[in-house]
Amino acid sequence: IIDQLLIIQNHVKKPITNIVFMGMGEPFLNYNHVITAADLMNDSNGLNFSYHRITISTAGIANKINKFINDKIKYNLAISLNATDDETRNKLMPINKKWPINKLISFASKYNTLHKTGLTFEYVLIDSINDSDQDAKRLGILLKNSGCKLNIIPFNEIGNIYNRPSIEKIERFLNILYKNQKGFTVLVRWSKGTK
Repeated sequence: IIDQLLIIQNHVKKPITNIVFMGMGEPFLNYNHVITAADLMNDSNGLNFSYHRITISTAGIANKINKFINDKIKYNLAISLNATDDETRNKLMPINKKWPINKLISFASKYNTLHKTGLTFEYVLIDSINDSDQDAKRLGILLKNSGCKLNIIPFNEIGNIYNRPSIEKIERFLNILYKNQKGFTVLVRWSKGTK
């Protein structure tokens, strides 16, 4: 894990400022090694990254989320939500059958009592799957007064069965979400690779 970061540091001109554990397998299925790697990245005698700059992103391994919180691990935590109802999330993320949406939402208050930055929920917008007006309204209700951050990520097309919503649909979703937003923060991650 550390080697990946060191190799990238040696091949880019701009300094790396943020680290996110995701896209290389579920981090919480490799919990001990991921936490050890993050500690080495954070250590002043190691790579000296601020713990505020390190995020661990999970699909929702509830027992490990609970351990992360109980162990008072200082790094940021992000949970991939990607749906507002269990039926849709079951299709997108079968892990939901074991640990459904309400279970994941319930971690926000526990996490937020220990972390000033607040738990982050990630929501990848997929055309005609989870981007309806009702989804936007339900998302606002689900996260109401949770004190969390919601990171909206328009899907990056990679030539599979899913598509990115049009700009108009994305903006409509966001407008409805903003109207129903209370007690949580909304961020949008626009891809730098789209035109």
